[in-house]
Amino acid sequence: MKRHDFNIMRSPLAPFVALLVNLLLAFGLYIVARIEFLFENYNYFCAVISPARLWRLFYGGYMFDRSAIIYTNALYIVMMLFPLWLKETPLYHKICKWVFVLVNSITLIINLGDSVYFPYTLRRTTTSVFSEFKNENNLGDVFWGELLEHWYLVLLAAGLIFLMWKLYVTPKVQASQYASAKQRVAYSGIQLLMLVVITPFGVAACRGGLDSAIRPITISNANEYVERPTECALVLNTPFALIRTIGKSVFTVPEYFKSQEELEKVFTPIHNIHKPSALSALDAKNVVILIVESFGREYIGALNKELEDGNYKGYTPNVDKLIEQSVTYKYSYCNGRKSIDGMPSVLCGIPMFVEPFVLSPQSMNIYTGLAGILSNEGYNTAFFHGANRGSMGFLAFAKKTGFKEYYGREDYVADPRFGGDADFDGHWGIWDEPFLQYYCAKMSEMKQPFMTTVFTVSSHTPYVIPEKYKDVYPEEGLIMHKCIRYTDMAIGKFFESARKQPWFKNTIFVLTSDHTNLSDHAQYQTDIGGFCSPIIIYDPSGEIEPGMRDGIAQQIDILPTVLSILDYSKPFLSFGCDLMTTPMEETYAVNYLNGIYQYVKYGYVLQFDGKQTKAVYALDDLLMKHNLKGKVKQQTQMEREVKAIIQQYMFRMVNDKLMPRE
Repeated sequence: MKRHDFNIMRSPLAPFVALLVNLLLAFGLYIVARIEFLFENYNYFCAVISPARLWRLFYGGYMFDRSAIIYTNALYIVMMLFPLWLKETPLYHKICKWVFVLVNSITLIINLGDSVYFPYTLRRTTTSVFSEFKNENNLGDVFWGELLEHWYLVLLAAGLIFLMWKLYVTPKVQASQYASAKQRVAYSGIQLLMLVVITPFGVAACRGGLDSAIRPITISNANEYVERPTECALVLNTPFALIRTIGKSVFTVPEYFKSQEELEKVFTPIHNIHKPSALSALDAKNVVILIVESFGREYIGALNKELEDGNYKGYTPNVDKLIEQSVTYKYSYCNGRKSIDGMPSVLCGIPMFVEPFVLSPQSMNIYTGLAGILSNEGYNTAFFHGANRGSMGFLAFAKKTGFKEYYGREDYVADPRFGGDADFDGHWGIWDEPFLQYYCAKMSEMKQPFMTTVFTVSSHTPYVIPEKYKDVYPEEGLIMHKCIRYTDMAIGKFFESARKQPWFKNTIFVLTSDHTNLSDHAQYQTDIGGFCSPIIIYDPSGEIEPGMRDGIAQQIDILPTVLSILDYSKPFLSFGCDLMTTPMEETYAVNYLNGIYQYVKYGYVLQFDGKQTKAVYALDDLLMKHNLKGKVKQQTQMEREVKAIIQQYMFRMVNDKLMPRE
């Protein structure tokens, strides 16, 4: 009797077995990408390098990986298990292989690429990135620059894709094996059964479970596996983050407080100052706001006198001199991690919660900003940005918030007094040094009082400086430190020119950054440290006493503080406070990171996930090592206050109430 050896890869079970093996291969790619993400951003995660912590983070990663794998490979799964014997041909399975390799190569590249982008955002990339950069025409330069710098990731991706191609398992079953109707029915029945069996597991993988109480997992579910919000990026994967944010509603109103009246008693963003107005177009002070690209607090020596045992000098000698004559704050923060977060924070008093405000549908609400408020009071207002006019959506935002004039790269080039396109950096816009001189010259042409804002560009990836300064500011420390030195020099020369202008002493200057950037000190790599930005208020008239105040400041404080300095008395909206009149012990800061609201007040940082407090840290616990949850008497009060801020924010966003009642 002839003996027939059973070969599972030639049986009707072959497509199912091959499918499982290949999906395990996809899992392997996600694991390798997560390990690469960890090592690429080691400084941000070194505190979690313990077997127990890593195991929990990687287990959480498995939950999100399986969801992403099923979502992205859904077509491939159906193709492999489609119950028709005719598909069992070499050509069909070659097509299946190409679909699998192509899809999983794309997800691999996305994961590896996001490991490079992470230090700028401290979170996984979501679909908002497409809106953020839709008007940029220089992304090719940036992409190729990053590609060259991170060449090892290109080699890693190529090696993994080659390995995936070689290890891919192809069923050996042939359609010719099923000559009779009985064989064909049996084959189709087995494939259909396998499809039925795998479907609930696929649904469970996508949802995070099949329990009726489980809603489909979202980005915020990553917080279940972490002790610090930054760690969420290690748990998540970028394909999942992108998929889960497609077409999703950004803002949902919680019900922490039963009535609006109760809510208003705890917190209101409406500032209603009842006092006689001293503001007039004849004698009011000018307002100049410098938003300096990536100019984190870490780089400023004068704000870090205790760093490195008192030996830290920083990279900003000119800003250090400015600080000697200015008001600064012991703790100061930005309200987001992107340029498009910084703009509404600084100019409108609106922080970033969940997703960038300007990319949400609520950006179509009725609202205004400092420029709009002062324009109504007779101010001349102008926004300056060295990039192309449409870049980052700043032109639209400037118009929306009340700026009467806008000056970009095109306007600089058209001015014969300056160097034209020869001063273009080749990537983002006009170099800071000449553009800030242009900014100063244009203000001298404006009728007082005026309110202006400039957004610089030079301290931005790919971190280059003008050729003539390469020997003056050589490579040192981090790749961007030379750029910080260059921009600091440009700021110094701007103030030299401004001091010669007749409007100088009648002007309030505010200097801040849009967000922070690369870091080489552990205290600035923590959850709250990644938001440390300077808030510098300079009054050349001397009416505001300079010095460092023992309080907390944030970007959203700038609008109410400036209006207070100007003695503005009408109602306006800002989620920040007036730093001139608010007792320093009552000042606060709030920001959002990976599903966690961070609330800074009373000497502590409270981390709140929308439902409960996850952690409390003392502000002087610079490395955030000691979780004091349940041990701090102010915790209950802080929870109540941050809930009120969140509910007010969401309520006003959803109901288009970003303007005070007339």
